[in-house]
Amino acid sequence: MYAMSLIDTGYRFGGKNPEAGLDCSGMVSYIFDQAAGLKVQGSAAEIARRGRPIGRHELRPGDLVFFNTMNRPFSHVGIYIGNDRFVHAPSTNGRVRIEQMGSRYFAQRYEAARTLLD
Repeated sequence: MYAMSLIDTGYRFGGKNPEAGLDCSGMVSYIFDQAAGLKVQGSAAEIARRGRPIGRHELRPGDLVFFNTMNRPFSHVGIYIGNDRFVHAPSTNGRVRIEQMGSRYFAQRYEAARTLLD
């Protein structure tokens, strides 16, 4: 639910808080710190290494979903919110927003899911 409060927050490369703007990993770090008191730092790829792998069919709200959006593994991360949707901070159209996992763009770029909650 905390992630939903950040919808329409502006994008900023390297951004780590809503006032300055958020990038994808900064959004994940901020949300996990604020909502769960869990320190999650680093790039999307570094966050992926920290999480426990789960299957797509095991996704629960709060789990992380990773995509290859820059021709390199684990280059983008979002937070799964249920019903095949996730919230993320994309650089394109630069605002935190909700997307469908099954959209053509993200379905083709989906790589893996991880959980930090168990």
